[in-house]
Amino acid sequence: MTASQRREQLLSVARELFASKGFDGTSVEEIAARAQVSKPVVYEHFGGKEGMYAVIVDREVQELTAALTGALDSRGHPKVLVERTALALLDYIEESEDGFRILVRDSPVAQATGTFSSLIGDVATQVEHKLTKQFRINRLDPRTAPLYANMLVGMIALTGQYWLDNRATKKSEVAAHLVNLAWNGLSRMEKKPALLQTR
Repeated sequence: MTASQRREQLLSVARELFASKGFDGTSVEEIAARAQVSKPVVYEHFGGKEGMYAVIVDREVQELTAALTGALDSRGHPKVLVERTALALLDYIEESEDGFRILVRDSPVAQATGTFSSLIGDVATQVEHKLTKQFRINRLDPRTAPLYANMLVGMIALTGQYWLDNRATKKSEVAAHLVNLAWNGLSRMEKKPALLQTR
């Protein structure tokens, strides 16, 4: 086995273990045993568990970012963009379940970037720019676009996390329900929303 093949083998084994047991629940010993190598081989390639985890998270973030950015960069009616974005996340979950499990788990304290929350924040910023334009067209306060962007992206992301372990509903139905709530809620927004009762 070449060095690059061994590296990919170790990443594959570690990815599966991190997805099922989390970062803290996975040991270098277990990775080495599953890959049928000695611990020094793992250290030689990655310097330790943290280095291996960082490579895996980076790959997953790049893959999911590309999918979501592709959906947001496409042209079309805003409702179609919501559909494409919801489906992009659900497609990623379906095709890369282990990767998504790794992203949504708590990452090591030393890991400041490349987490699911930082990825979702980046996506919310992209959505904010699109919403700002739509808010101006519809004479809504564009200063509230960041708030609505985070609500919309958070709704889709949390639904994705729920769907990861609850697959009774088909992906297309989940996406349709997300779009229904997001679109019908956004298309009938009040200019100055207020609570019925105040505390």
